Amino acid sequence: MSTLAEMPCYTLINVPSDLEPWSEQKLKDDLEKGDVKMKTEALKRVIYQIINGDKMPGLLMVIIRFVLPSHNHMIKKLLLIFWEIVPKLGPDGKLLQEMILVCDAYRKDLQHPNEFIRGSTLRFLCKLKQPELLEPLMPTIRSCLEHRHCYVRRNAVMAIYTIFKNFNFLIPDAPELVHTFLEQEQDASCKRNAFMMLIHVDQDRALDYLSTCIDQVNSFGDILQLVIVELIYKVCRANPNERARFIRCIYNLLNSSSPAVRYEAAGTLVTLSSAPTAIKAAATCYIELIVKESDNNVKLIVLDRLIALQQNPAHEKIIQELVMDILRVLASPDLEVRKKTLDLVLEIMNTRNIHEVVMVLKKEITKTHTEESTTEDSGNYRQILVRTLHACSVKFPDVAESVVPVLMEFLGDSNEQAALDVLVFVREAVQRFPDLKPLIVEKLLETFSQIKSLKIHRHALWILGEYCENESDLLSVMDVIKSSLGEVPIVDDELRKAAGVEQVDDNQEQGTTTTKTRVTADGTYATESVFVSAAGSREDIKPPLRQYLLDGEFFVGAAMAGTLTKVALRYIGLVADNKKQNIFCAQSMLVMASILHLGKSGLSKKSITDDDVDRITLCLRVLANRTALMKDIFTVECRRALSNMLESNKQDSEDSTKANERKAVSIQADDPIAFMQLLATAENEILEDRYDQTLSQAVGLDKQEEDAKSSKLNKVTQLTGFSDPVFAEAYVNVNQYDIVLDVLVVNQTSDTLQNVVLELATLGDLKLVEKPSPILLGPHDFSNIKASVKVASTENGIIFGNIVYDISGGSGDRNCVVLNDIHIDIMDYILPASCTDTEFRQMWAEFEWENKVLQNISTF
Repeated sequence: MSTLAEMPCYTLINVPSDLEPWSEQKLKDDLEKGDVKMKTEALKRVIYQIINGDKMPGLLMVIIRFVLPSHNHMIKKLLLIFWEIVPKLGPDGKLLQEMILVCDAYRKDLQHPNEFIRGSTLRFLCKLKQPELLEPLMPTIRSCLEHRHCYVRRNAVMAIYTIFKNFNFLIPDAPELVHTFLEQEQDASCKRNAFMMLIHVDQDRALDYLSTCIDQVNSFGDILQLVIVELIYKVCRANPNERARFIRCIYNLLNSSSPAVRYEAAGTLVTLSSAPTAIKAAATCYIELIVKESDNNVKLIVLDRLIALQQNPAHEKIIQELVMDILRVLASPDLEVRKKTLDLVLEIMNTRNIHEVVMVLKKEITKTHTEESTTEDSGNYRQILVRTLHACSVKFPDVAESVVPVLMEFLGDSNEQAALDVLVFVREAVQRFPDLKPLIVEKLLETFSQIKSLKIHRHALWILGEYCENESDLLSVMDVIKSSLGEVPIVDDELRKAAGVEQVDDNQEQGTTTTKTRVTADGTYATESVFVSAAGSREDIKPPLRQYLLDGEFFVGAAMAGTLTKVALRYIGLVADNKKQNIFCAQSMLVMASILHLGKSGLSKKSITDDDVDRITLCLRVLANRTALMKDIFTVECRRALSNMLESNKQDSEDSTKANERKAVSIQADDPIAFMQLLATAENEILEDRYDQTLSQAVGLDKQEEDAKSSKLNKVTQLTGFSDPVFAEAYVNVNQYDIVLDVLVVNQTSDTLQNVVLELATLGDLKLVEKPSPILLGPHDFSNIKASVKVASTENGIIFGNIVYDISGGSGDRNCVVLNDIHIDIMDYILPASCTDTEFRQMWAEFEWENKVLQNISTF
């Protein structure tokens, strides 16, 4: 049993959703008596209604008599589509008698003086599946190979290729005919089509032709070079002994002017030869393509090929030698390309090239700071560079000394995440590399005043309190905190400033005057002078730590208290003078008490929390009592906890790497062996055809195993009962955020059902994209109706509706069949992914998933 849905389909046509079907009589009148414009519109309507399932057999003879003789090019285009979709077989499975007349029209078009009509007719013949229609046309098709225009000749080759592939008895000498044509042809597109046909139907003839012109391959057009590469790949894959014959040709094609040819030649070279020179030549070709191509998608695709080369243990050393060339890809402005490149560089670094790599990365990170550093991509790129340099320093400790000073300059970066990554690196470096401790502490004290972020200040305070151990560094920490906090007590100082007690020096500049030219309402010009008080501008600028506290961020105050406590306890252990000890402790305790006073005073935007009060109070008690236990906790145990955390992170990273390696071995001992594996005749032979694999990936057929497990039958939902007049079932095809419902509608009655409409509605964040068009169902006939639904959010949804129809010759209201609900599960269109804790928290903050509720708490 054959249906319209099972017939071959080649042309995609967008049918308007609001299209109302025309009656057959109106279509007949327009096709028979209308002018060219009316016939064109009527023919379009016929095509739309046939696509929707209305076969309309009564119009076939009308179109043959009144439309087929037309010479209008638009009508001829539409007729080619009409002949493609119209049913050509009768109920008995035999060819309709009317198609003989159509066949004669094909023959006349193949002899038409206009080359476009000839060529488009030849293209149409490639879609015919009825040998009875093609047989009378074969002499005419063969004669088109000698036409003066290349458009006709290349389409004639494709028609002969398709006919020979489907019905070789119609033209048994096609390979010989096309081989002769190829030897005489000069046009590149015609030669390409002919050569491609010989590749697939007679490789020996294709090789014979290639052997006669193998020295001139570089002078061919890119389309012909591509099929030559494909032929060499197929021949050498089937017969490895032929590699030596064609390997030089592939090497020459690596220098082709076409990027597509170079890409395919490099991929073929890798599959055909594992020699170091071949791998290096292919990798160099890939790098040049990435650097010179402007399309980011092309860059990413070629980068994946380069990464696949690196993942082969036999090729890793060869790729390592090209690391400096790979770093040229960083000139690309795309962030994803840069990230992938840096990941590859991290994998191929070794002790011989690490210093050159770090030098390039330091130049890149300096470049992002000096150029357009305000853009978001520049900040993100800087963050990736920081993480890469961090990984380089951990992997190769020898370069840490040269990396630290460069990275420390970015603590004041406007990109908070990049600065935080620098601090994470600094924290790990100062713990792992004790020799770098003086340098890191010195640079951190220098750059502390340049820090712009609350979080960075807090982390920097912790590092200074933990790793400053000599007297000068401890005093420097106290000076840095005092200068960043301003005069203490904070409350008294703020009240004094608010009361205007602070006087402005007479000799100091009182302000600045700015003069601007303005345009008045009547179009004349006027000058405007603005005086800005210097004292007023100075009052607005507060030290950073004080500004945080005034904004209510007292967590940084608690961190400051912990830092001061550690610094004071270490100072007491270093200095024997009791007076100096007491002065240092008194200054630290004054700062802590001042923070507590500010938190309770009401001058800050938010009051201090109980947790921060407890933390600062504990630090005050520790400095007041100075017990050995608390001193050990603050000066020893905190650093030990950091060491334990770093070791734990390192162990987790190693465990995850080992787990990924174990997952890569997915073939178990009791898995069945594919017989194709037994065909391996050479070492490292790639058995799967690379061209077939690429095509399968392009059309989405590369997951055959998954499709076998989740077949279409598992996604079919029954919508009506077997006893209903109209039976319906739907196949739910989920493609990311689009859902396509393929509904099979079967007329189970002996009546003709007119205006059969599938009416759908959605519940949830689902949106019906287009309304299905009405169809006509004959007795016991069936048809497929497609409906598209758009997913708007991550929620489950429900699709419901009914089928309404009219019975031919019946009277009364429309009949209705209610459909079962279709439940759309969120897991059908959500795919799992992974991200780090930092990225997760950043995205959580950006999307504001948490609902913030303001509360007023009264104090009694």
